Amino acid sequence: MVAEALSSDAAHLAAGGVLVAGALAVVYRADRPGGAWTRALRSRFLLGVPWGTLVAIAAVVAVYLFVQSGLENPDRPVVIPFRSWSYFYPEGMLWSGLAHSGRGHITGNLLSTLVAGTLAEYAYGHFPGGRDVDEETGTVRSALPSVGSLPSIESLSRDSLAANPFLRAFVVVPGAMLSFGVLSSLFALGPVIGFSGVVFALWGFALVFYPVKTIAALTGATLVNVAYETLRNPVVVSEASGSYGTPSWANIAIQGHAVGLIGGVLAAVWLVRRRRRQRHRGKPIEWIDPDSRTAALAAFGAVLLFGASRRLWAVYWHLGNERYELYRAVGLGLLAVLAAIVALAVAGRDQPIRPELAVPEPETVREGVRSATPAAVGLLLLVSALAVVAGPGIAPNLVAVDDDELPGDPIEVDGYRVTYAENVENRAVSVVDVEAFGRSTSVNTSGVIVANADREIWTTAVSKGNLAFWGYRAVDVGGTGWRETVWVQRTGWVATNGGPTYRVDAVRNETRSTLFTSEPARAEPRIDGRNVTVAAVEDGFELRVEGDGESEVGSLPAANESVTLRGVTFVRKSDAVFAVRGKTRVRIAERETYEGRQ
Repeated sequence: MVAEALSSDAAHLAAGGVLVAGALAVVYRADRPGGAWTRALRSRFLLGVPWGTLVAIAAVVAVYLFVQSGLENPDRPVVIPFRSWSYFYPEGMLWSGLAHSGRGHITGNLLSTLVAGTLAEYAYGHFPGGRDVDEETGTVRSALPSVGSLPSIESLSRDSLAANPFLRAFVVVPGAMLSFGVLSSLFALGPVIGFSGVVFALWGFALVFYPVKTIAALTGATLVNVAYETLRNPVVVSEASGSYGTPSWANIAIQGHAVGLIGGVLAAVWLVRRRRRQRHRGKPIEWIDPDSRTAALAAFGAVLLFGASRRLWAVYWHLGNERYELYRAVGLGLLAVLAAIVALAVAGRDQPIRPELAVPEPETVREGVRSATPAAVGLLLLVSALAVVAGPGIAPNLVAVDDDELPGDPIEVDGYRVTYAENVENRAVSVVDVEAFGRSTSVNTSGVIVANADREIWTTAVSKGNLAFWGYRAVDVGGTGWRETVWVQRTGWVATNGGPTYRVDAVRNETRSTLFTSEPARAEPRIDGRNVTVAAVEDGFELRVEGDGESEVGSLPAANESVTLRGVTFVRKSDAVFAVRGKTRVRIAERETYEGRQ
């Protein structure tokens, strides 16, 4: 059967590959002999390849495989120690912008990097002045020097270094991407993780140069993702099923994405203005006519469409215990304001707003204000927007998490403490006590809590709802290149019309210990005036029978066994317990089930 399935997948994949190859061949032949795409790529890239983007992608993959121990388990890398927890924990700050929470997370980010990075790298270019490409044949007239013929680094001037295509392709571009990934984590609001800040910076950079083409390229990212999934699973059989998860918008690091987008736009605006200044000094145009400005409406529409498609409007707040509040209207309004600022910075005129008040070379702040241009105002507003978005991330990172005792009896793992608690203060959110507009950072949380005082870590690693859905979860702790796994399991019984009672256990190195027991649950049926309660205890579950002022307690019977308490016999049949007295037989409780395992 396995061989047949593999053969079927291979046949479908081969058929799809033949169809795609045929379609590409038709397009290629239709584009000849001009070969516009080939000429364009070779004029901007070494051998027509975006090497800088590929090098950056390889570096992120290396972090996932070797730093996060993804090579050991590709679907479950170590995540907790590689978030941006605090300035007092440099390891997290270093890796958080490059690390990822899972294979789906890194795949999505890197596929977007491939598309957006190629656009941004094309705008920057490996050859500052472009290259002379023959219109008829598509070949490069000005031959690229070989590596061996390049002058030594010591003999190169600063301008030569900036123009060196190898340095631009293999050092400047990937260095800028990876550096921004690390830098952006310093301004992250909360313990974020992922390369998405860099991805948004690349999209922002590309939007300045190619607003319309970048919006079109967003569908290209979707196509790349579809192609990747096709290679993994050419045929998929699925059916409807229940699922568990927080709202999709509550998993978005909206602040980090905004920082990336604005940072990328700023870098692109700086580059455009720098090239414009070089032209005014009599230097040759690098690759684009600086006077061919992006239209304000195009820039505004592109940023608005991009932000809407990437949910930059998803401004939300934690209400505690897996509850969130989304401010969609405010978020969309702020996105529109940001789009207008970008349009002004990109397309604003360089002539003074009030020419009659302007001075040729302002020397004071007052003269500078009088001589302000729309482009300068837009640039100032853009910098201000970046400060407003990035600023709130500084204070939380300067505050250490309280090293208070955790509830229960935590498991100790090389500095980490793992426990389970319900309705306790979420110290990750309340690290800075803020109250505004009727909301507060003082919120509660329930679930598996992981803390490490040395690393400034305090997090709800698995929420109560998540554990209740799956029944068990793996909690991976560790550091650079190492991991330790603690399995957390919920086991419970549901009293008839009385709700669940459960305990949460931790299993490490085949040793089980109880982290938490919930309140007992009373069954609704009364048996001859007696109340029956099911209770979770440290080593299992017990039955409590109360009536006539007396009570008796006994262990929940094993499968196909029984126990008698206060004259009532309790019989265990498979996953249900029945109370028997005389001819009366009533279901008292049944084992808790978990949707994620069905």
